[in-house]
Amino acid sequence: MIILHHIDDVRNALESYRKQNKTIGLVPTMGALHEGHLSLIRRCREENDIAVVSVFVNPTQFNNKQDLATYPRNLEKDAKLLDWADIDIVFAPQPEDVYTAEDMAHPFAFDFHGLDEVMEGKQRPGHFNGVVQIVSKLFEIVEPSRAYFGMKDFQQVAVIRLMVREMNFHVEIIPCPIVREESGLARSSRNQLLTKEQKEQASNIYRILRESLSHLPNCSPAQLTDWTVTQINAQDGLEVEYYEIVDGDTLQKISSWDDSSYVMGCVTVYCGQVRLIDNIRLK
Repeated sequence: MIILHHIDDVRNALESYRKQNKTIGLVPTMGALHEGHLSLIRRCREENDIAVVSVFVNPTQFNNKQDLATYPRNLEKDAKLLDWADIDIVFAPQPEDVYTAEDMAHPFAFDFHGLDEVMEGKQRPGHFNGVVQIVSKLFEIVEPSRAYFGMKDFQQVAVIRLMVREMNFHVEIIPCPIVREESGLARSSRNQLLTKEQKEQASNIYRILRESLSHLPNCSPAQLTDWTVTQINAQDGLEVEYYEIVDGDTLQKISSWDDSSYVMGCVTVYCGQVRLIDNIRLK
């Protein structure tokens, strides 16, 4: 495994593999790696000749400076995990290695066709502009055959698929299932910021999402939304930012179960100061 920090070094390292028509897999991460990341990495390793992992806390996708400042970082620990996972190349740049001063000064523009106006996009203005900005740069640098993303970030996967179509990237997007702790809590780098007590509290999020399935189809999407929010907010230490029941393709709210054959329930919950996201397929 080699750790590279500069774009030209990554391109040079991959050039010979491309000439040999080797398949290249990419797992974009912001570090603080956990079992959820490792599940993506293992699949990338299995399905490609060359496996590349990026480790970069992308400043342009944070609309909250405090969130950026407190996001966990430990490249040394991450590198040990990646070496153990038999990764070929780790790309671990600094912001100045990726962005020009002009990039940082002006928000990245992209037409999301409404995907950025709901849920995470609505709550975090500019977030998905930053996501598209960094992922498009990574695709240009690495030129992967396949790229792997976790379905915990359900809306992000939809945005990246749109980006691939709109920007004509020749890369296959591989969505991978959510990996959970024994308690049911979705694995996330942010879980490192939770105390033991908060982890126990946060485990109620998925428990309640699963319980909500028992109410189908005896209540409307609006009624199920109210029930889910009420149940989560009743738990000590938890406060729902939003819970929306949406079409799994368009991400638009549905008013009837007949509106779509693919329905997702997507939630964001604060556990203390830590913002956690999760989702569940309802139909």
